Amino acid sequence: MSDHRTVAPVGLAPAQPPAPLPDRPSLRRDVSLPALLAGLVCIAVSFSGPLVVVLAAAAAGHLDRAHTSSWIWAVSIGSGLSCLLLSWWTRTPVIAAWSTPGAALLVGSLGAYPYPEAVGAFLLSAVAVALFGATGLFGRLIRAIPVGIVNAMLAGILFTFGAGIFAELHAAPVLVLGSFTVFLLAKRLVPRYAVPLALLAGALLAAATVGLPLHLGSGGPTRPVWTTPAFSWSAAVGLALPLTIVALASQNAPGLGVMRASGYQPDDRLLVGATGGLSVLLAPFGSPGVNLAAITAAICTSPESHPDPRRRYVAGMATGVLYLLVGSFGGVLVSLFTGLPHALIAVIAGVALLASFQGSLAAAVAEERGRDGAVVTFLATASGMTLFGIGAPFWGLLLGLGTHAVLTYRHRG
Repeated sequence: MSDHRTVAPVGLAPAQPPAPLPDRPSLRRDVSLPALLAGLVCIAVSFSGPLVVVLAAAAAGHLDRAHTSSWIWAVSIGSGLSCLLLSWWTRTPVIAAWSTPGAALLVGSLGAYPYPEAVGAFLLSAVAVALFGATGLFGRLIRAIPVGIVNAMLAGILFTFGAGIFAELHAAPVLVLGSFTVFLLAKRLVPRYAVPLALLAGALLAAATVGLPLHLGSGGPTRPVWTTPAFSWSAAVGLALPLTIVALASQNAPGLGVMRASGYQPDDRLLVGATGGLSVLLAPFGSPGVNLAAITAAICTSPESHPDPRRRYVAGMATGVLYLLVGSFGGVLVSLFTGLPHALIAVIAGVALLASFQGSLAAAVAEERGRDGAVVTFLATASGMTLFGIGAPFWGLLLGLGTHAVLTYRHRG
């Protein structure tokens, strides 16, 4: 029998086996059921509680059904494209969404401006976010404004929603207490599904008590509505500036933090610049902005979406595809959600923003040195004041920064 073993030439060391090549990403190999389910959960969370806040903002701005549907289409398409393309390009689970705190800001401010001026403010904010992200100024801006001041402004914006849960008790006590109880129990047992379960319980209780007149509408694809932007100083200062700060400090910064906490090294210039660029394109269709997500990002970046961190990007892509599908039929969602009783919308919006409120409030007063400025910011923002046509978030920020400067400034001689 002949020996076919390879013999090394005399004077040379035996050949070493080649080092294994790193796995090349392959969508066919990397796709998994847990990753697809993680994307589905993200969509369920996004379109249950946060969408109610968007609808409340649209109602505050007196938007008709066509413009409201266009708004939902724009933020959904922007979120979907961001998730799909950025997850594929970076091979990391990039999750984008509309800014729920930003929509909450608009609830109290949008009605004070003509809609074209509001769209102009959306466009200015999107341009600012894109520039701050793409040029690397994002981190510098976040470091320049005290964290407590920014969080106090956000807590002041969200305060009304938390209080709104209990303000509706007199009108629908069974609905409110029942939904809130289900939310608390789900928060204890299955926190990921707390808001959707509260919405389901509230809908059932509404049907049994105050009524639930739901209408699904035509069911056809949404037709985006173009609004030519108009610009005014009052809208730029009262809407664009607070929206920009909320987008950068309360959305993109935590979104990057979630990714880093999961072991990823996100390129903040690419991610913030790209989502800001998409927001620029979609602003005339009603989008106040698309940002990196934090809460839903935690779902897709966790080991539950896949044990291998290199294969979790599929969850981000799945989320993007579902955003595109659901958002394309935004008119159906508008028809569905506008049939919900006001008390149910109040309680679902409140519980959906509860985590954001408590996190912002805790961060606002965490540092004793800046606590006075943070408290002034919170009170002024929560007051809902309007001065010179400019809303409370800007004045809260300005008064808080002034208080902080007066009480902490030290002359360097």
